Amino acid sequence: MRRGNSRVRRATRHVKPRRSSRDWPARYAGRLVYSDLAVIAAVLVAFRIFGMPPYAVEVSWVDGPTFPYLFLLVLVAVLWLIALSVFDTRDRHIVGSGTIEYARIANASLALFAFLVSLAFFFRIEVSRLLLLVALPFGAVLLIMSRWIWRQWLRRQQKSSKYVYRAVVLGEATKAAHVVAAIQRTPATGFDIVGVVSNGRSEPFIRGVPVVGGFSTAVNAMDAVDADTVIVAGSADLDPLALRRLGWAVADRDANLVVAPELTDVAGPRIHSRAVAGLPLVHVDFPALEGYRRFIKRAFDIVGSVLLVLIASPLMIATAIAIRMEGPGSILYRQVRIGRRGTPFGMIKFRSMTADADDQLASLLDLQGTSDRPLHKVVDDPRITQVGRFIRRHSIDELPQLFNVLVGTMSLVGPRPQRQAEVILYDDAAERRLLVKPGMSGLWQVSGRSSLTWEDAIRLDLYYVENWSFMQDLQILFRTVKAVLVPGDSAG
Repeated sequence: MRRGNSRVRRATRHVKPRRSSRDWPARYAGRLVYSDLAVIAAVLVAFRIFGMPPYAVEVSWVDGPTFPYLFLLVLVAVLWLIALSVFDTRDRHIVGSGTIEYARIANASLALFAFLVSLAFFFRIEVSRLLLLVALPFGAVLLIMSRWIWRQWLRRQQKSSKYVYRAVVLGEATKAAHVVAAIQRTPATGFDIVGVVSNGRSEPFIRGVPVVGGFSTAVNAMDAVDADTVIVAGSADLDPLALRRLGWAVADRDANLVVAPELTDVAGPRIHSRAVAGLPLVHVDFPALEGYRRFIKRAFDIVGSVLLVLIASPLMIATAIAIRMEGPGSILYRQVRIGRRGTPFGMIKFRSMTADADDQLASLLDLQGTSDRPLHKVVDDPRITQVGRFIRRHSIDELPQLFNVLVGTMSLVGPRPQRQAEVILYDDAAERRLLVKPGMSGLWQVSGRSSLTWEDAIRLDLYYVENWSFMQDLQILFRTVKAVLVPGDSAG
């Protein structure tokens, strides 16, 4: 034991211990309560001022007493706050990341709508339809937007190591390294990895994180680095009884115990826990974009593409004129890409390169030594025109793909559309990205675009395919708008 304690002291010389604010989830949830109350109050006050005539001061009730409209609005506000609490929209395990928080807000608002409609129907209460059909949906949207604003604030804090869980990762060196790498790769996860607890490794660091002890000194190591979370990555040396005792010690310190399963890249909605014979079994649903899910996605694609074509038509006309004025060549560029189930289709874009760009591609790739690699990009491509450089940076060149979406060869959101030469290089795992239509935007678009490596692009596409949800599509589209308006260095 003395040897283990000395190991902890040696490793923690590289870590500056500090007392973490372990109650930040509760304080953050409290702020969300006040924020939700402010949004709901603003929506209902605006409804009362602008959505109702001045003479509507009372709510009529057949064979019952009348009561002021103000009482009804206060009652709706209280019920709305209760619904948000009942649906756990401020649960510390979901706030700050993912789409579950947004989905629960929508479900809570929908449940309130159904309750009010049922109440009005059975008791014959004369309630303004604008309250149900306008104020509630608009309020739900504003609630989601307010949570998104709070999330941006939280992520900025977490990038500065504030409002985070200070965690140690416990497990075999390879498994611990995998968990550390995944968390380090994703910004603002809410976890600040301050140490690793692992047996049988002489190196003092794992992926830049200090090894602060072995399994027998895990609790002491946790105290030494002031950690409030233990992430169990798994190990053959860690038997159930030892893990149970570790859980008791963590609970005594009012800390968190997190178990990281070996199954990765699986989103929360696919995971369901179930206790069987005292075993916390985890059930994983298989992804399925068929049936009503496929119908919803296709209907959204049609409606969205039509609206976007109407909105973007002046910009597309101006772009076509600019391309024509710059020089000879076609305005549109058509390239064969591989779609769902491996079916080729012609993807159209505004031409952003010289007319003979395809003839020059092979020689340019040979010059930079990347002719044998997928996702080939020419660095400082000389074929791009001046107009093309601008429209590529702001993704204007991709607007004609809205017609691909309209006819059904593409989707608004999906995996990156790739060439046949790239698809030939697929292994069995990468081929699963062909289960859905390619998209105008996707996780690849909002996560680095052309700066992504082949492995990262495939990983993001497979994550999308395996974990599709309508809320995720909406979130990606929202992030796409941000990426287009404020393009980074990876754009173009």
